[in-house]
Amino acid sequence: MSSQGNPPSAPPGQATSADAPGVPPTGQERAQARQTHVFPPSTPDWNDLDVIHRNTLPPRAQFFLYENREHARSRRVSRSKSQLLSGEWLFHHSASPLAGPTDFHQHNPDDLALKQEWRGQTVRVPGMWQLQGYGKGPQYTNINFPFPVDPPRVPIDDNECGRYVTSFQLVPEDTRHQLRLRFEGVDSAFTVWVNHHEVGYSQGSRNPSEFDITPFVNCPGTNYLHVEVYQRCNGTYLEDQDQWWLSGIFRDVWLHKFPATHFEDIHVQTLLDDHYRDATLHVDVKLNSGADVVLSLLDADGTEIANKTKKVEKGSTTFEIPVKNPHKWTAETPYLYELVISMPGCALAERVGFRRTELIDGVFSVNGKPVKLRGVNRHEHHPDYGRAVPYDFLKADLFLMKQHNINAIRTSHYINDYRLYELADELGLWILDECDLECHGLLAVGGNGSAFTSDNPDWEEAYIDRARQMVMRDFNRPSVILWSLGNESGYGRNHAAMYKFIKSIDKTRLIHYEGDWNAHSADILSRMYFSIGDTEAYAKDRNWDKPLVLCEYAHAMGNGPGALKEYIDLYYKYPRLMGGFVWEWANHGLRTKTKDGREYMGYGGDFGDEPNDYNFVMDGLCLSNHTPGPGLIEYKKAIEPVQTLGVEDGDKVRIINRYDFVTLDHLECWWWVVSDGAVGPVTVEKVKIPQGIKPHTEALLSIPNLGKHRAADSHLNLKFVLRETTSWWEPGHSVATGQIQLTKPTTLRLLQSIAVPPAQHPKVELTDTTILTITNPHGPRWKFDLALGALISWQRRTPPSNPSESLSPNILTSPLLFDLYRAQTDNDRGCSFGRNWRDRRLHQAKPHLLQSTWHQEDATATVIITTKTRLAPSALNWALEITATYHFTANHQLTIRAHAKPTGHLLPRAWGRLGLVTSLKGCDGARWFGRGPGEAYRDRKMSQAVGRWEVGVEELGGTGGTGSLGYEFPQEYGNRTDVRWVEFFSTSSAAQGAQKQSETGRRLLRARYGAAAFEGAGFSVLPVTARELDEARHPYELRERWKERGGEGRVVHLDWMHHGLGTGSCGPETLPEYTLHAGREYEVEIVLD
Repeated sequence: MSSQGNPPSAPPGQATSADAPGVPPTGQERAQARQTHVFPPSTPDWNDLDVIHRNTLPPRAQFFLYENREHARSRRVSRSKSQLLSGEWLFHHSASPLAGPTDFHQHNPDDLALKQEWRGQTVRVPGMWQLQGYGKGPQYTNINFPFPVDPPRVPIDDNECGRYVTSFQLVPEDTRHQLRLRFEGVDSAFTVWVNHHEVGYSQGSRNPSEFDITPFVNCPGTNYLHVEVYQRCNGTYLEDQDQWWLSGIFRDVWLHKFPATHFEDIHVQTLLDDHYRDATLHVDVKLNSGADVVLSLLDADGTEIANKTKKVEKGSTTFEIPVKNPHKWTAETPYLYELVISMPGCALAERVGFRRTELIDGVFSVNGKPVKLRGVNRHEHHPDYGRAVPYDFLKADLFLMKQHNINAIRTSHYINDYRLYELADELGLWILDECDLECHGLLAVGGNGSAFTSDNPDWEEAYIDRARQMVMRDFNRPSVILWSLGNESGYGRNHAAMYKFIKSIDKTRLIHYEGDWNAHSADILSRMYFSIGDTEAYAKDRNWDKPLVLCEYAHAMGNGPGALKEYIDLYYKYPRLMGGFVWEWANHGLRTKTKDGREYMGYGGDFGDEPNDYNFVMDGLCLSNHTPGPGLIEYKKAIEPVQTLGVEDGDKVRIINRYDFVTLDHLECWWWVVSDGAVGPVTVEKVKIPQGIKPHTEALLSIPNLGKHRAADSHLNLKFVLRETTSWWEPGHSVATGQIQLTKPTTLRLLQSIAVPPAQHPKVELTDTTILTITNPHGPRWKFDLALGALISWQRRTPPSNPSESLSPNILTSPLLFDLYRAQTDNDRGCSFGRNWRDRRLHQAKPHLLQSTWHQEDATATVIITTKTRLAPSALNWALEITATYHFTANHQLTIRAHAKPTGHLLPRAWGRLGLVTSLKGCDGARWFGRGPGEAYRDRKMSQAVGRWEVGVEELGGTGGTGSLGYEFPQEYGNRTDVRWVEFFSTSSAAQGAQKQSETGRRLLRARYGAAAFEGAGFSVLPVTARELDEARHPYELRERWKERGGEGRVVHLDWMHHGLGTGSCGPETLPEYTLHAGREYEVEIVLD
């Protein structure tokens, strides 16, 4: 019966019941009168839990077929039997799959292009439609689903739909081929039509889907492809990964042309014997029909080392080839053989790495050796294209990882572009391959979150499907050493089913799943964001048979992470610890602009998305454009494969090889010594590395005459560099550095004692009611506000030796004040410290004078001002009481000594910093002796070596122009630490009265710290204040603040101490040893000249 339109006509010669009211209605007419119309008329595939795929081919290994073995060996996809369909496609967007042109698949592309609703609308494939101007725009949530939670249903009225149309040509040579249409990735589900015939449906966003379209094509001729993509489906409940919600065909679309007789699948296993010497190459080959198959194994030079021919009937067959002592594949020695399998008219080539993974006495091992994972979590991200990552960008990621000593990737939290794995095979990276599975949001809606899906038998096949897709595609990759069942999905029977399924296919790899805390369905234990103490407690446990990996740790959000070295040292101290994966590789900012054209990297909420999780998506070691951030530089240092331990017997340096498989024979070592006070070029010499230093063993380097380098504050520097070209970089690349302090610094008191005696005494005047003016005939003029208790002016003479010359303008554009607060970092805001600072109003603390006294000593003519000040906020009782003495000497120096004592109730837990702050006019840069040249903090400083550095303001803290202005979400930045002295200079000719230096620019001001403060003393030069950093949400806002001030006066912090960073945004807060505790008294000193 028709559900719409006119009722059926009566038989000829008989009126319908409407024309014959006296005739009782028939049963058919009564049924029609009460028929109920349903919308939608049936459950859509995307809301039907019983429909995961429709008419897809079985998942298979990733490979391309070629005409012959020569073409296959070229590995040039352009010569393969395939056709790339990616490009510019016709596109239409609607708010729901049930709205818009639902019959679009019935129309040719040319006809659609003429319709008003399609005209001029195209998208790039691969691509995300939200980043090409369609739909509501990107949306970011960490945990929450951005729609009402009702599994397995998603809303039919809030489910955007993208309709794609393109065409492709087939030529006569394509006949007698099976034509396979393969989508490498579509978010989140889709239906396919070819030449107006429905082909099938599939879901599983990051998994490939392949359809046999042979019955539907015109060959030769033009063919039309229509694809309807759904923003959400029931599978979306399993795809709640911490990333942007984006939609579309985001990986390539291929048309594979398999000849009449072809390979359907191939599985390769390399089975090493128990001595890890000889191997058996085990190859399972599946054919669609019988053929004579030739298998050939070639080494990296192209020499054939094995060959076997076998007559194979339709179905599967196995080749087993013994291989004598093959080169072993590891992340450090990524030796690849080439496997070529061919038959008439069909060939494929596969790279093979011989390796074996297992637990040996509970220790994670590869090829019989314990392995430490120095890894990162990597999402697929590009600042302009989202998850549609171009190959060159992906490749640059992996090169960057290798250059920064990273040896492992967790594909968080889905299988990645297949080309990543091929590159990992080639470059040498361990892969923890993770299923496209996370349902974190179901754990946040109340009740038993696992009962929705993970422990619900109705979802078993959906879970197994995601395991199947991963294992079948990536089985042959030697870089894949661990399978993962997904992430943050609770735990239930379906994880156990996944584990069982994977083990039925692959018994050569271990399985990981962090959500299974007791490892019932996992071969290793896994934890997230464990503290140093908790990690060590697990490591010390004497009763264990499974190792522990930190699948996420050292949350790299904003300015951080702190305390990386402590984790790495634990990994190498305890056999049970496998290592870990820092969260995460890169920020996920999306490039966007304000209405007036100012560019920035957007995060949650910047696109009108609600709900959102704000800037939690900016939590990577790299910036959003994937350039290294300070966190990545520090991680490289923490995990460097050669560690410098110390000096012995005067001229011997002890080192340790932290590689897992190789010696240090591929490296060269160079050494030099830097000293405070040494000016001029440094002599760099080569030191011989002993041959054959085995992994995890120590050795001594001999450096002749090292003992003669005994100047004050001398430091031995070592640099280990590549000797030869590798697959990922060139000779001379720095792999590791070491630095050892040979002598102690000269104390500040000693420096003062050897100062030149003054020729004339300074003059002191009370020039205003509260302003004390101190004029040095051959030096500066200072002004001190006795009511404020602070220096407010510093003027120099031009030139300094001529007292008749005029004084320069005041170089201080704001008073020199004591300071306790730093702009909060993401790691501060995310933990107790940041909340405590707000509750205790630390950001509002300012100095309140209690008393000022002054006098001039007769013997030295030194003017001494003593102030007693309370640094305190409004509304609360706590304070830091500071007694400070200011010694203005005839030697043109100002020495400040201070005693700081906390008092009152409800003290903050810690100070952000303890130091001085002012604004300095005309500052163009700084030179210093301390750690540098980059940013450093007390728990993130090892990558910055002690030395003499000179840096312009652009690099120190950015400018109002194109400078970085710190992080992509404004926060504290730019600190340099372990500083002995720093001088700020001007390159401007207008810097009247500045002291001429042999280096770049003229000195404006120099600061020297007391010896007790060398460990942790530091400075920063920024264009903005801490308050402006706290208030800003994007860097362009800081540029506006700088412009509003006319670009005058850079904020200079001179800190004796600075609170550590920690990883409190998602993990442990700052460690006690790096905390600037507020409950203690402090004695500090600094000399300014």
